[in-house]
Amino acid sequence: MHVHVRDNNVDQALRALKKKMQREGIFREMKLRRHFEKPSQRRKRERAEAVRRYRKLLRKRMEREGY
Repeated sequence: MHVHVRDNNVDQALRALKKKMQREGIFREMKLRRHFEKPSQRRKRERAEAVRRYRKLLRKRMEREGY
């Protein structure tokens, strides 16, 4: 991952780096890897995330179609 520093503006480059890391999901990955997660817990979490994504999709679809 590359971020260019322009005119010695490190703050702006740092903000750009954080935004890129957020989009890539690096912060979330670091948080998950802080502690060991049992395989059963991982499957449970992934299933819950899938359900959450599906419900969000349904909500958006309902709003768009006006049901």
